[in-house]
Amino acid sequence: QVQLVESGGGLVQPGGSLRLSCVASRFAMQLYAIGWFRQAPGKEREAVACISSTNDNVYYADSAKGRFTAFRDNDKNTAYLQMNSLKPEDTGVYYCAADGDFSVVPRCSPTHKYDTWGQGTQVTVSS
Repeated sequence: QVQLVESGGGLVQPGGSLRLSCVASRFAMQLYAIGWFRQAPGKEREAVACISSTNDNVYYADSAKGRFTAFRDNDKNTAYLQMNSLKPEDTGVYYCAADGDFSVVPRCSPTHKYDTWGQGTQVTVSS
């Protein structure tokens, strides 16, 4: 069974940084587009970033542009989300998802039926 495991979440002060990791097991991540999504309490899941097989094709939601960087290391079967200048409104559970259809990248829809999802990692931005 293919699996994604996120890690790196935690409590951080506004203006701080976190790096989330998404490790794939039992499949070659390089064959999949990776999406990063988040869900705040009482809100719908929203897109953060989607990345194609290489680091030169990345979609960012407006809320992430200029502050977040999504990248991947296919040799390590791992995708990352570097988050800088964090704000309280970035608080939520962050998920990664994988899909073998790279056309998902420019849409980066949180409602698409991705092949697999991780379990999520909590990010809390608070002073």
